[in-house]
Amino acid sequence: MRRNQIVLVLVWVMGICATTLLCATVDYDHRALLIDGKRRVLISGSIHYPRSTPEMWPDLIQKSKDGGLDVIETYVFWNQHEPVRGQYNFEGKNDLVRFVKAVAAAGLYVHLRIGPYVCAEWNYGGFPLWLHFIPGIKFRTDNEPFKAEMKRFTAKIVDMMKQEKLYASQGGPIILSQIENEYGNIDGPYGAAGKSYINWAASMATSLDTGVPWVMCQQADAPDPIINTCNGFYCDQFTPNSNKKPKMWTENWTGWFLLFGGATPRRPVEDIAFAVARFFQRGGTFQNYYMYHGGTNFDRTSGGPFIATSYDYDAPIDEYGIIRQPKWGHLKDLHKAIKLCEEALIATDPTISSPGPKLEVAVYKTGDKCAAFLANDNDNSDATVKFNGNSYQLPAWSVSILPDCKNVVLNTAKINSASMISSFTTESSKADTSLEASTSGWSWISEPVGISKADSFAKIGLVEQINTTADRSDYLWYSLSVDLQDDAGSQAVLHVESLGHALHAFINGKLAGSSQGNGNKRALDVDIPITLVAGKNTIDLLSLTVGLQNYGSFFDIWGAGITGPVILKGLKNGNTVDLSSQKWTYQVGLKGEDLGLSSGSSGQWNSQSTLPKNQPFIWYKTNFAAPSGSNPVAIDFTGMGKGEAWVNGQSIGRYWPTNAAPNGVCSDSCNYRGPYTSTKCQTNCGKPSQTLYHVPRSWLKPDGNILVLFEESGGDPTKISFGTKQVASLCAHISDSHLPPVEMWNSDTKSGKKVGPVLSLKCPHQDQVISSIKFASYGTPLGTCGDYYHGRCSSNKAMSIVQKACIGSSSCSVGVSTDTFGDPCKGVAKSLAVEAICT
Repeated sequence: MRRNQIVLVLVWVMGICATTLLCATVDYDHRALLIDGKRRVLISGSIHYPRSTPEMWPDLIQKSKDGGLDVIETYVFWNQHEPVRGQYNFEGKNDLVRFVKAVAAAGLYVHLRIGPYVCAEWNYGGFPLWLHFIPGIKFRTDNEPFKAEMKRFTAKIVDMMKQEKLYASQGGPIILSQIENEYGNIDGPYGAAGKSYINWAASMATSLDTGVPWVMCQQADAPDPIINTCNGFYCDQFTPNSNKKPKMWTENWTGWFLLFGGATPRRPVEDIAFAVARFFQRGGTFQNYYMYHGGTNFDRTSGGPFIATSYDYDAPIDEYGIIRQPKWGHLKDLHKAIKLCEEALIATDPTISSPGPKLEVAVYKTGDKCAAFLANDNDNSDATVKFNGNSYQLPAWSVSILPDCKNVVLNTAKINSASMISSFTTESSKADTSLEASTSGWSWISEPVGISKADSFAKIGLVEQINTTADRSDYLWYSLSVDLQDDAGSQAVLHVESLGHALHAFINGKLAGSSQGNGNKRALDVDIPITLVAGKNTIDLLSLTVGLQNYGSFFDIWGAGITGPVILKGLKNGNTVDLSSQKWTYQVGLKGEDLGLSSGSSGQWNSQSTLPKNQPFIWYKTNFAAPSGSNPVAIDFTGMGKGEAWVNGQSIGRYWPTNAAPNGVCSDSCNYRGPYTSTKCQTNCGKPSQTLYHVPRSWLKPDGNILVLFEESGGDPTKISFGTKQVASLCAHISDSHLPPVEMWNSDTKSGKKVGPVLSLKCPHQDQVISSIKFASYGTPLGTCGDYYHGRCSSNKAMSIVQKACIGSSSCSVGVSTDTFGDPCKGVAKSLAVEAICT
């Protein structure tokens, strides 16, 4: 480059930086990301913008910052932004620029995971369906049509971010970008073409000149300068593929996704904290929670198949935007503890030793900086570790953090944070909200069975569903008439084989049977008893999808729908008739979808005759007033079968309250000790996977809201109800062996004054105060939040002391010691348990 060209570039860059925030250089070395030349320890959390609403974003981001995060990580969802090739949507909850700017306004960084394949339990892995129909295309391999489209969309996003000056090199918040996603998990079947594709993707991404590093997760062969990163429940043993790259964890799974028909996953915070501490102990410097707020799969965005509408993920901030305690609070304390070690962590590599079986000590020491991590990897036995002339008690499956190599600031198994019990309160009936006792507020329209639209078509043989519907609808009708003169009144069997995901069979307009797959087996192989009449018999098969496949090698061509065979068996004369190759008539979607019934404003709604209940294929509509207050809103769909719901024309997603989790896969208690798996701590067995469905407050008006349901299998809409979510109880249980709060660590060590454990409570909302104490016991209290009870000994002063300290205040702290409560049982380890109510 010539000298005058260099000068012009420098002037241009300086001009950008002068009109924005200060530009930052972002680079990396073997220890950490470098921001303006300084190594940084960074805590990140995932929030997916289309899984919440723009009105929720500032609060979610602020709660993330309050929880100790430095970075917000999000995917970019191609099928949300380009539903039709060349037609873009960046409005509402798809407003990516607004989301990134909201993160910047809170003073946090952004990791933008462009992909554009995202997985994410998102429909079709984030790919738009039109991509599937490009001639000659093969996804995620060395294929020119696919690479052209991938480059075009990736460049579109990068250019958009550049135009808004959102990269750190321009003064914006974006410090990292990701290309591809977990390809290394599934790249084997792609062979050499997969390897060359990854090299191309890396080269393409870096050529876009974002001024910030790019990463590839789960990609051990990621070419330089791409940083390969780890995803998983544990990443302490991960090593990047170059000693010039930092150790980064892009997905620490805080829970797991919920399936329709599955139990509810839970991951104990003690285990998450253990995993995080182990990661930083062994040289990590960037860690991201997937998810920090999971949110909701609105519309038909859930993938899977069979991913539920709730994407709560047991995250530190729940689906509705309420912090989940003690998970949020304990991780906040952990982040404070790690940041107390930051100067030592970034200065050097750890020195790691093992003082005993499954015990590990890591020391970061340089000059006057020293931090240590003491780990006990045993999953069933506590241990004592001697370090620097002192003895330290380590509970099983825990890490103690010593920011000065002497004093423990936090042990991952000891929770100081309060816990909360949340509950849904059903809204009292109002003039136009009575969904229970009266049907006067409901109107309805029947969806025709079988072919009812002018755009139906006939074809010989059975068709694959996704190629036929292009995912314009969950539904595809397969219709056939057969003439059976000799089999009138006979009891036959209709055998149907389908790639999934569910099926309803109608014979002569009447439902004969249904079948559905599940998260483990989506394909169907079903025999349905049927009754035939003399002459013409109409067979109408409705095949439906429940979110398209989002993961796996060649997942884009796995397919769905009735691919056969379809066979009539057990006819009177013993014959079997294979119907698969006959001329079938097909209809994509429902008539009500084409009529726009979901808006509630179209169609001839019937409110005069008796409301049909527990019948399939009914559209329902009612008006309602928004529940009072500002608490998050949900609809309880108990009483309904399966379908989709719209509020004021916006889809809140698929509902399926009749799909219950199996028995026998849950446990009464959850032991955080030992390696976690997604099935380890499940709850809700034998109960519906999801009955409550989030309705964002911003979608509601004070009055005159319209609720529309399409009920597929049969239900009673008068039984559904609205509820609001609030914190019912605030609890804490602190023992006399707990450490003091993390924020007191500096003052403790500098002053030399010994500070003991403290029980702290804080109401979740600024305008609330603690109005009552439901339980208080110092001694040997037992039980869990909401179900505490007195043990063998209890101080008779506990209730009055806690009431005096807490009632009337928004927060309170009580020292946990015999100095405060006296000694109700000498020589016995004691603790304080409190349950409070905030109003």
